[in-house]
Amino acid sequence: MSNSKQERLKVTLDGHVYTFVGQSSLRNMKATAQLLQKQLGQIKRLSPRISDQDASILLAYNAISNQLKLQDQLDRMRKND
Repeated sequence: MSNSKQERLKVTLDGHVYTFVGQSSLRNMKATAQLLQKQLGQIKRLSPRISDQDASILLAYNAISNQLKLQDQLDRMRKND
């Protein structure tokens, strides 16, 4: 079992209250929640009729797509070393 401290953060995102629990620092958790709220707001401004569920799926898709692009860049950099 890990001895890492579990942090808890309660946030309101798009009018809904969520409690996030994890081993990240509170600073990281707050920054993540702020970025999530910002990107969710951008999606809803660009597509005002989008449902909460569809906006969430689009946000998750964008996040995973960006993660895969960054991983690919990192892999290419490591390969060139």
